[in-house]
Amino acid sequence: MSRLSLSDTDKQARDWFAETTTSLGCTVHTDAMGNQFAIRPGLDNDQPPTYAGSHLDTQPTGGRYDGILGVTAAVEMLKTLNDNWIETSYPVGVVNWTNEEGARFPMSMVSSGVWAESVPLEKAHNLKSVIPANDTATMKSELERIGYLGSVPASYKSTPMAAHFELHIEQGPILEAENRRIGVVQGVQAYKWFTVTVKGRDAHTGATSFRHRADALLTASKMILASHKIASRHKALASTGILTLKPGSTNTVPGFVQFSLDIRSPLDETVEAVEKDCKTAFSAIAAGENAEGVNDDCHPSDRSCDVEWRTDFVNPATHFQKDCISCVQQAGSDLCGGGEVSGRDIGAWGKLMTSGAGHDSVYSNKHCPTSMIFVPCRDGVSHNPAEYSTPEQCGDGANVLMGALLRYDKLRGER
Repeated sequence: MSRLSLSDTDKQARDWFAETTTSLGCTVHTDAMGNQFAIRPGLDNDQPPTYAGSHLDTQPTGGRYDGILGVTAAVEMLKTLNDNWIETSYPVGVVNWTNEEGARFPMSMVSSGVWAESVPLEKAHNLKSVIPANDTATMKSELERIGYLGSVPASYKSTPMAAHFELHIEQGPILEAENRRIGVVQGVQAYKWFTVTVKGRDAHTGATSFRHRADALLTASKMILASHKIASRHKALASTGILTLKPGSTNTVPGFVQFSLDIRSPLDETVEAVEKDCKTAFSAIAAGENAEGVNDDCHPSDRSCDVEWRTDFVNPATHFQKDCISCVQQAGSDLCGGGEVSGRDIGAWGKLMTSGAGHDSVYSNKHCPTSMIFVPCRDGVSHNPAEYSTPEQCGDGANVLMGALLRYDKLRGER
């Protein structure tokens, strides 16, 4: 699936969403970021809707489930409510968030971020398309081109939500490996992104001995290894996905390296601890010290490197609302036959989880009670054409989504 945000194929999906939800009795409006909101009336329409939804855009070579499952299951929920003549105490909404992936316009979850008033509208509108590489389009120009620059302000104040439930594939291997049907998502990991620069000295590979090298690439490699050891010790994650070096010659020892460092954990304080330990270790490694045992079996050098850090992005941990989590857990237990609950063990059918990836629910959680539902995906693969969940797994997720939303609607009525 290749449905980049605000492309012609995205317009087709948006048209389908608007036409289908309208035919199911919803009123549909679009905000200034192209977010689509379909609202089915309830008995009391003076209060905000309880929403379900996700996103319909994909990666350039993505799968057919990431985000898409959450929207299509929410639309199916509307149809099921109609087919069974179910009236809700309050309105029920379905949302399609714009450019969640951040693939074409490089800021993930940008439109839910504008809705939350965490991202300025002008900054989002001015984001430039990076696919194709020579594209000059901006988010605003493409919203205008495909007819989805809405007149409603992109803000939680203009489109309030009573709650937000998001069904999603896990995008990881845990549920499948443990043979569990549902992930009850309690929050989203904290993470920080850094750019680390290592400066040594270019040198001839044949004429410069190990002892006389300030090898920026070897030093950076030791730092990356150290980050893995430190994160493992803290039960966190540390990853490097980008590495560039200069001068880039077979017979020249690199004197300049930059690499990315992504640190993640469910707890903010753990991310801070890993960052602190990495900074200490990296400084020691640059000076030639054997921090984290990275110099074992390596030849010592009399020369050192310099290291610099730049913080690129900070995303604090997200903790979802307890009532929403409880509604998801109850819906999953009823669907899957329950089981004995003991602490964090909610039964063989499901698992309490923290999402390793960011989602639009991170921003909805800033202004309304929120939770998520995970279903297994084959081999934990996502952002890939091989992404797959079985019809039965999708059905489980859709049923839990509807069950959780109806429970929350009832809870609102009782209160």
